[in-house]
Amino acid sequence: MDGAALVSSSGVLFPPSLPPARLATALSAAAGSRFAPPPRSSFRTWRRGAGLAPVRKSARRCGAAVGGGGITEIDESQFPETVLKSDRPVLVEFVANWCGPCRLISPAMEWLAQEYKERLIIVKIDHDANPKLIEEYKVYGLPALILFKNGKEVPESRREGAITKVKLKEYLDSLLDSISVA
Repeated sequence: MDGAALVSSSGVLFPPSLPPARLATALSAAAGSRFAPPPRSSFRTWRRGAGLAPVRKSARRCGAAVGGGGITEIDESQFPETVLKSDRPVLVEFVANWCGPCRLISPAMEWLAQEYKERLIIVKIDHDANPKLIEEYKVYGLPALILFKNGKEVPESRREGAITKVKLKEYLDSLLDSISVA
């Protein structure tokens, strides 16, 4: 099976809309278990032939330090020293491994960490592993961004949900301008 087309008793399917493993399961259920999935080597060929990007074996876990001093994951024990006692503003991103919007904005946050590395510190806090901080700062939606300066939450700095790179830059520029004047 070359992966370009799948043949079933009802006709030819172009191109499969499901990943190969789920497609095989769906077709076998529809065909009364007469369908055997192709060998694993065919999946690689199918992905290349369909022009799809290869699937990563392991996704980056939220919170691991990201390249060259970018974003660092901290926990409840590190929060007072890293955030509250910092001499620079700190943008705290509350995330979770299971959160789709968190993964969606991750590249923009990494870019932001590099772009603003001279002006502020960016840290991630895992929602599930730090329930005391979640309760204390009343984080209800993910991802949540909160800017801290001089150990206090900057008023009107809280932002929840996915955000584009452009809007993220506008959000941060306006906050940094407001706290530099104050």
